[in-house]
Amino acid sequence: MKHIKYLFVLLALTANITYSQKLFTLEQVILNQETISPIKLLQLQWIGKSENISYVQKINEDYVLFSESIEEGNKLILTSLKEINQSLTSKNQDTASTFPLFSWFSESEIKFWNQNKLLKFNVVTKTIEVLNEISLNGTNQDFIDYKKIAYTVENNLFISENSKQIQITHDDDKAIVNGQRVHRNEFGITKGIFWSPYGNFIAFYRQDETMVTDYPLIDYSTHPAKNINIKYPMAGMTSHHVTVGVYNLTTSKTIFLNTGEPKDQYLPGVTWSPDEKYIFINQLNRDQNHLKVAKYDAGTGKFIEVLIEEKNEKYIEPMHGLIFFENEPDIFIRHSRNEGWNHLYLYDSAGNRIKKLTNGEWEVTSFDGFDEEGLYIYFTSTKEDPLERHCYKLNLNSYQFSKLTEQPGNHKLIRNSTNDFYLDEYSSLTVPYKVDLLDKDGNLLRTVYSAVNPFDEYKKAEIKIIKLESNDGYGLFGRLFLPPDFNEQKKYPVVYHVYGGPHLQRIQNEWIEDSRLWLYYMAQQGFIIFTLDNRGTAYRGLEFEQVTFRRLGKFELEDQQAGVEYLKSLPYVDHERMGVYGWSYGGFMAASLMTRNPEIFKVGVAGGSVTDWKLYEVMYTERYMDTPQMNPEGYEQSSLLNYIQNLKGKLLLIHGTSDLTVVPQHTISLIKKAVELGVELEFFPYIGSTHSIKGKDKLHMFKKITNYLLNNLN
Repeated sequence: MKHIKYLFVLLALTANITYSQKLFTLEQVILNQETISPIKLLQLQWIGKSENISYVQKINEDYVLFSESIEEGNKLILTSLKEINQSLTSKNQDTASTFPLFSWFSESEIKFWNQNKLLKFNVVTKTIEVLNEISLNGTNQDFIDYKKIAYTVENNLFISENSKQIQITHDDDKAIVNGQRVHRNEFGITKGIFWSPYGNFIAFYRQDETMVTDYPLIDYSTHPAKNINIKYPMAGMTSHHVTVGVYNLTTSKTIFLNTGEPKDQYLPGVTWSPDEKYIFINQLNRDQNHLKVAKYDAGTGKFIEVLIEEKNEKYIEPMHGLIFFENEPDIFIRHSRNEGWNHLYLYDSAGNRIKKLTNGEWEVTSFDGFDEEGLYIYFTSTKEDPLERHCYKLNLNSYQFSKLTEQPGNHKLIRNSTNDFYLDEYSSLTVPYKVDLLDKDGNLLRTVYSAVNPFDEYKKAEIKIIKLESNDGYGLFGRLFLPPDFNEQKKYPVVYHVYGGPHLQRIQNEWIEDSRLWLYYMAQQGFIIFTLDNRGTAYRGLEFEQVTFRRLGKFELEDQQAGVEYLKSLPYVDHERMGVYGWSYGGFMAASLMTRNPEIFKVGVAGGSVTDWKLYEVMYTERYMDTPQMNPEGYEQSSLLNYIQNLKGKLLLIHGTSDLTVVPQHTISLIKKAVELGVELEFFPYIGSTHSIKGKDKLHMFKKITNYLLNNLN
């Protein structure tokens, strides 16, 4: 068995026999999570440049907007959803069902979207005004000046200037998409519209998928059912082409940056220079092992120079663009993992590195901005603990940084306009949700809000965080739920909850909520619940992540075996009654554990699973596996079709029939192979559901999963 380095309890939520006898219902943990989630301050923010804060809370059946002074903590009701809806009704506008997502327009006015209109509401006079509007079916709206709003309608880009609609692109072919996210949302891409700093230009993505193979999905809601083709570039197949356009609002002309060949390169990190003269792009080759930070003339589209180059024998995944100081085009900050951990670096405009701003075997998880004078930068990192997120500020004169958050957990700072005060929102395994007011040095001034523990009336699980060790000496963090009224003299069945893929860290010192509440529910049903973050998962450095390169499933399973052996060492674990469940990459892992280590688990549930990496999309798969042509052995070794004959336990496969992420062919192919080999398994499709199954289908699915585990492990 792998050596257990240490074991420590972060949370002991043992049941109070007298007061805490209630149990969660499945409906609560899936559909009505607000009944067992901490009550938070919604839309917490500073009111303009004032020293007052605002937040929304649900009071009875209404949502109320409060202000609070930071010195005395005096609260004042500013307005409510009821008052906003009354104003909307008076203007013949549709009412809202929840408090709108807003920002402060002035110290007495908020602005928010209602359908296709950008509105301004005065919290004092209760009057409402239309600031601008876009087409009724417009989406992806983006602006820096509310008088000029860029947005998309279907596959084309538009702009609304003082409510006048102007079409920028005119592509009739729906396989050509403008102004939207590209590269299947990889590389940290969250949008496709990029305003220049002064609002004189709009840079935008144009994605051409005309050359990408059509993939059929069946719509069963019609009579008869009909085929709907989507564009889905699978690993090793023809990928799409992306370019970057620049629209000049003065001339009403569009030019395209000369990003060159090959056309199937990736173009994340679009960034404007502060003077609007240049655009910088992270240009990444399709093999994803050669990155160029390229500079372009925004007026002509002409390529100027490559500022920075990075190469890696495995892969590079640029998740951020350049970060310029306000009105300072001569220096910038950039993220890089080229030296093993994600850190911040300072460069001059010629691409020369001035200083490595952060350093160590830990990761910067977010850059959080500058102070007004540009003397400090703010960032969040794993420096304190890989399972926590703390906030720091760094002095750009001395290059010294200081930690601003002290309490254990995961933190987010909301700074006021002068950076003299911070609101520290955080949680941990023992703190459901808390907001502290800090001064500019991180000293606690007062607690603004502390949520009541929503589990106080319920029987609670005990949670332990453990640390194991991989074959090659890496520390592996795991989490153990013990059932309420736990008795070490008893033997308990296990639900092994697995994910194991890139970009996600399951084990953190944070309050557990959302769909993970199902884990608490299963603990109340008498199960021990276990989860382990294997090599390949996030925020542990590039070497830890890249171990799995070209061999997805191999080292992850080795590490999960360490978790299995740990469980078997516990006298209260019944290792004859162990089940495994996972979704998406976790579905791949669950099915892999059932078929490649068939002696361990009596039952498994694999949902939305990748079963053959040749069927998964280009950007993600080729990063971690290369193409099937370059790495046939790796694809062969990772394909579950080659192991299904080993299945000994019971396996339930689940898939949405309209899954655009992991297409249903994955599960169908595995079923076909099982039938050919005479292997028994079970399958349940959710008709019309995508990769994220929602609503009644989600409740039905978790009832099925729960009953499948209960019936086969009890």
